[in-house]
Amino acid sequence: MSDTPFAGFVLPPPIEPMLAKISETIPGGPFLYEPKWDGFRAIVFRHGDEVYIQSRDSKPLNRYFPELCAALIAALPSGAVVDGEIVIATPDGLDFDALQMRLHPAASRVAKLAAAIPTSFVAFDLLAVNDTDIRESPQRERRARLEQLLRDVQRPVHLTPMTRDAALATDWLNRFEGAGLDGVIAKPEDGTYQPGKRAMFKIKHARTADCVVAGFRWHVKGPNELVGSLLLGLYDAQGVLQHVGVTSAFTTVVRRELARELEPLRKDALKDHPWRAWASSEVTSRMPGGQSRWSSGKDLSWEPLRIERVCEVKYDHMQGDRFRHAAVFQRWRPDKPPSACGYDQLEVTTPYELSKVFGAGQSPD
Repeated sequence: MSDTPFAGFVLPPPIEPMLAKISETIPGGPFLYEPKWDGFRAIVFRHGDEVYIQSRDSKPLNRYFPELCAALIAALPSGAVVDGEIVIATPDGLDFDALQMRLHPAASRVAKLAAAIPTSFVAFDLLAVNDTDIRESPQRERRARLEQLLRDVQRPVHLTPMTRDAALATDWLNRFEGAGLDGVIAKPEDGTYQPGKRAMFKIKHARTADCVVAGFRWHVKGPNELVGSLLLGLYDAQGVLQHVGVTSAFTTVVRRELARELEPLRKDALKDHPWRAWASSEVTSRMPGGQSRWSSGKDLSWEPLRIERVCEVKYDHMQGDRFRHAAVFQRWRPDKPPSACGYDQLEVTTPYELSKVFGAGQSPD
């Protein structure tokens, strides 16, 4: 495929995907509600005998998901452009860790993973059909045409569930999380497709946890002056402090204050630190400052702190035993000892079968 795929196509790539703004609650009114899938956003272009899969940041994805190319050619007619999500569905729900492993430089490794743990594509918007750009059509019309287009679709391509019932969407927000989904999306019925604009809403779970502050990283713009992020830990059932994520959304003023506030805790911090081994040359996948192929060469070196401080953070959901996204700092907890910060405080989500998600809330023809 050329560097400018589908040149002359009515809607050639790249196209910026439409984005969502955060809402604390599910909005009422003329909305279409859908599950929020936790995978890789992808816009699929089908033209002639070819298909082109574009990532959220406008990069080609075909080489990483070869098993999807043939399926998408079979599922979509020429002249169609579909927005959706690439996911890996397992009996235990969506597996984002396995999905990340697909972004591997070796084609042989990708082929092996594609055969062992194949991906699926979940379609949720239609941008073009029959060589016609329909981005200016209302959301309800694009949805109806997408349902018609995919009425006989077969796995691994799926049509996302949709409902106009806010009460049902609220129920989805609670039940579908057990399948590894990331929340609910609300799309205005009359809304057009607006590339790069936050023209829809995402509603995600918000929970809090008390975490040990076991270290920090310097900010790239202020080493030795500005704290970039705090490294968070929770004790497992065996009493081992596990690295669970970071909190990093601070103003410049707060970053400077944190550097001063945490300075006393740096003295002799590594002496009895539970992550002391990670400061040696023996790097592991759980090392807070370790490099990986996902870090793009960023400096992830870290500074240990004595295990004395606890903070409360807000998080949306867990990915295995770690926070899926960066947590949001809420407040210090001087009243709570680090030893009380365990996984046992976290809410456990009841598993939910993905097969039930795929069959939920489909619009009538």
